[in-house]
Amino acid sequence: MRVGQARAAAAHWVAAHARSAPGYRGAYFSGSTVGRPRDAELAPSSDVDVVVVTEEDDPPAKPGKLRYENALLEITYVPWAELRSPEGVLSSYHLAGSFRLDTVIDDPTGGLRALHAAVAPRFAERAWVRRRCLDARHRVESRLAVFDASAPFHEQVPAWMFPAGVTTHVLLVAALRNPTVRLRYPAARDVLTAYGQPELYRELLELLGCADVSAERVRHHAVELTRTFDATVPVARTPFFFSSDLTEQARAIAVDGSLELLDRGDHREAVFWIIATLARCHTVLAVDDPALHAARLPAFQEAVADLTGITGTAGLLERREQVLGFLPRLWAATETVLAANPEITG
Repeated sequence: MRVGQARAAAAHWVAAHARSAPGYRGAYFSGSTVGRPRDAELAPSSDVDVVVVTEEDDPPAKPGKLRYENALLEITYVPWAELRSPEGVLSSYHLAGSFRLDTVIDDPTGGLRALHAAVAPRFAERAWVRRRCLDARHRVESRLAVFDASAPFHEQVPAWMFPAGVTTHVLLVAALRNPTVRLRYPAARDVLTAYGQPELYRELLELLGCADVSAERVRHHAVELTRTFDATVPVARTPFFFSSDLTEQARAIAVDGSLELLDRGDHREAVFWIIATLARCHTVLAVDDPALHAARLPAFQEAVADLTGITGTAGLLERREQVLGFLPRLWAATETVLAANPEITG
């Protein structure tokens, strides 16, 4: 499917399912398809991110991933209060990128196009780019600060790993690149190579624990992921914020996307999403099928130990401190990118 076809399907979904909702203020595109040409091929392991804007301060749970007109869409709600201030959007590393270009799908009040008009000319100004880098760095620090060592191990692992992975976003924001989720590590590698700092990439992988892992071991755990994922989907009932990532529709991303990275030689880069998806599966299974959770838990523990070198809470706490200790080095590299990026102005 072409990007343009998928965007058209997203616009049709908005018209059919979002526009009539109370408090609806419009919708726009976000994520990896922003800026891509209409005739570009959309990989089966990619979706189209659609953000629906609502007047409600407490919007409904996101529908998440769904198939519509053969396109895989990821639907998220955002309160208008988060977008009301152009300066607030310019400072937010996860919001600003959508308004660098005209991504508006529907704008009945005119507020989204006015926001784009205010953000786009200032998006690449050095002061705003640095603020967004600081926003990403703060997310690393704040999320690691609330790490709960009393939580079950399958919840502790993503509570460490997701903030640790935001280290890549600090660099991507400085390079004016999309702070992607699943593909954050190969994207960060490209930035560090482009800006003459390839040695730092190994340090990022070492923080994750997979710098020296073999392709054979990653593929073994990808097979185990497939088994756990396929066992989880039929029994999942309790809603979680990531529930739409654990559906048959999402399998092309959650499972096949990791296999795609393996097949192209990026086995170390596949580790992040393999572990993240396994942890999410066990969060669901612990509630919805405790017996299956117990049966599949050894495979999860083996994957974490094998691919990250972590065997328990003590290891996670030690790695947390290593990530925090790495931040000054990361910031120095970020400043190098900020200084050298020809797209940054001011």
